[in-house]
Amino acid sequence: MIEAVIEDVEAKRSVFRAAEEAAPPHAVFATNTSSIPITEIAEALAHKGRLVGTHFFNPPVLMPLVEVVRGKYTEDRAVDAAVEFARMLGKEVVLVNRDVPGFIVNRVLARLFQEACWTVVRGLGDVQAVDSALRYRVGLPMGAFELADLTGIDVLVSIGRVMAERGFKMHPCPLFEEKASKGEVGVKAGRGFYSYPAPGAYARPDVPRNAGEGIDVVRLLAPAINEAAFLVQEGIAAPRDVDRAVMLGLNFPMGILQLADELGLDNVVRAMETLRESTGWEEYEPVTLLRDMVAQGRLGRKAGRGFHDYAAVEEKAMETIKLRFEPPIAWIILNRPEKLNAINAKMMEELDAALDEVDAADYDKVRVIIITGSGRAFCAGADVQAFLGTTPVLAYRLSRKLQSLFDKVESLSKPVIAAINGPALGGGLELALACDIRIAAETAQLGQPEVNLGLMPGAGFPRRLARMVGPARAKELVFTCAY
Repeated sequence: MIEAVIEDVEAKRSVFRAAEEAAPPHAVFATNTSSIPITEIAEALAHKGRLVGTHFFNPPVLMPLVEVVRGKYTEDRAVDAAVEFARMLGKEVVLVNRDVPGFIVNRVLARLFQEACWTVVRGLGDVQAVDSALRYRVGLPMGAFELADLTGIDVLVSIGRVMAERGFKMHPCPLFEEKASKGEVGVKAGRGFYSYPAPGAYARPDVPRNAGEGIDVVRLLAPAINEAAFLVQEGIAAPRDVDRAVMLGLNFPMGILQLADELGLDNVVRAMETLRESTGWEEYEPVTLLRDMVAQGRLGRKAGRGFHDYAAVEEKAMETIKLRFEPPIAWIILNRPEKLNAINAKMMEELDAALDEVDAADYDKVRVIIITGSGRAFCAGADVQAFLGTTPVLAYRLSRKLQSLFDKVESLSKPVIAAINGPALGGGLELALACDIRIAAETAQLGQPEVNLGLMPGAGFPRRLARMVGPARAKELVFTCAY
């Protein structure tokens, strides 16, 4: 039996008292609480060991995660039954080994909400700046204040109080309290940190991409990372389960501990120490596990080991490109940012050699190749300045060499991804089309500006484009430059 009533411990206890009178001795009871300790609810039962936590995420028909929580009295049979049932429903299960307020996801999320809010209160950025940093620089599906509005600010305040009353150390941010007291609780009220068309009518807030450039994302995320490290330190959950919970329950692009490894654990500890010194708040004290890992040199990806192990990164810097091996990925990075990574004769030569090297590498070292550009562009095409004064014969040879180079990209034995991080123009777009897969950022711009000069796109571009979009559409795009 799964209980899913209001987040009030007495309401839940009353349900289970009634259920215990009617249920057979072998029945397993599960509570869908998101933050109340299982042990506290179980105190109302004569047979406390039959109660287990099964925290489904909202909406449960869509969200894949279930946190299965072991309370102080929970018997193994109850845990096994809950895990089996959740998996039967097609859910991904994360086991919470010890009963703590908020379990995994809500503890991590509470720290993120609070630090986002305090960042605004301290004048380090406004609501849009914080959300912009989280959405565009960290890669979260939405910012903290967007998510607060969608969840319900009153719900967050209530959950925070429940957790704080049960030992979760936090200083509640006054912005949340003020919004809740005014009834500006988010989407359901038509107004929260953002305004909406009508109560209950959600429209995604307009958050400018560049608004969050001044936000220190390490400092913003450090408390959530510190909380995740605490869960691992105390044996509440394994690192893999903490990361899976955050990805499945919050749709993070990577686990919170993977993110910590990317940022550098030394940087996280330093940010926490700064917060602790400036506020004196106990919740900002870096957990022992983080300090120990930094002392041992386990700093994350840059050291090859953090919460997870990483293959050693090998990088070769040439004159116009960088070749980086992060097994099983090889990165070819066009590296003329001052020229928007425009292609010159030297780049063609170095690209040719790099393609041979990555294609010949062992499968364990390179399974996929990613081509991208440094700075704000993918590739702006041929460097016209570099070819001024060339003879027609030399120009013909260079053109043939460029086509041969892109044919090589297309025929490599390993898949090639074009990570289009900005403008891909002329030869840059031709290079992207020679790859097997193209992934474009929102800043990507695609075009063949040479058409405006009376030049037909070359290097195999028309035939590749025709294969992808059909001859009719390809003709229209090539002849009109209508991108």
